[in-house]
Amino acid sequence: MAALDEINTDAHALDRQWALKRERATYETERARRQYDAVEPENRLVARSLESIWEDKLRDAERIEQDYQRWKAEQASTLSTEERARIATFGIDLPRLWETLGNADRKATLRLVIDEVIVDQRRARGMVWIRILWQTGAETEHWLMRRTQSYADAAHAEQIEKRVRELNAQGRMDAQIAAVLNDEGLRNSRGGAFDNGTIHLLRKRWDIPTAKINGVERNPPRWPDGSYSIQGAADMLGVTAQTVFKWLNKGRLHGRQLAKGQPWQIDLVDDEIDPLKAQVRRTTPSRRTTS
Repeated sequence: MAALDEINTDAHALDRQWALKRERATYETERARRQYDAVEPENRLVARSLESIWEDKLRDAERIEQDYQRWKAEQASTLSTEERARIATFGIDLPRLWETLGNADRKATLRLVIDEVIVDQRRARGMVWIRILWQTGAETEHWLMRRTQSYADAAHAEQIEKRVRELNAQGRMDAQIAAVLNDEGLRNSRGGAFDNGTIHLLRKRWDIPTAKINGVERNPPRWPDGSYSIQGAADMLGVTAQTVFKWLNKGRLHGRQLAKGQPWQIDLVDDEIDPLKAQVRRTTPSRRTTS
């Protein structure tokens, strides 16, 4: 029944718009007549000019009245209680009905209510301004965010950069920043949700450093969960940090990063440490001899 109430409300609003338009035309016509009547008869040039204006206003008023009568004939009258009850029993789901229509039927339906659509993509960065001229003569304006290939052209780019900087300064990881932006209703340049990869690329674009798990402090030999940092693993095994990185790449050591740019957390257990130390002792003398 709420939809039916809206139909009646819209019908009254449109009728009021037509009433104002007709009143304005009548006022303009009467004003032109008074100006013509007030001119001196001997002032023929002015009289002819005012008479022409009066005639134009009369034609405008007549055209508006004809348009109104034509619109009135096309409109359904205000629904009575009985009619509202009958329509309600139909159970028509308009959104669902729209989904079942093909493109041709949708276009035909829109032409019944829309006279013209004006689109402007240059009024605001990353936005599309739309003006709809309805068949009734009413006009409405709308703003839509458009998809862009670059954040340089995206809407709300400054707002997104500001929030990324604020959240990064709070020590949030990329995935956490993405979740906050999504919760706040912000969207990426293509209108989709943010993820940790997008935030990582944006930080690189805007020269925002990675938030470290230990802030600005030097990496400790071991992290609170017992894993080793790069330098901690190097000291434990008696090798250089470069060797630790090499072993991580080859899979001889296992570690993880919470996000790109984050410190490594390397898992070392006693069963691994002793064999690796032994291997280092076996290979180191031979390198010294060959050198």
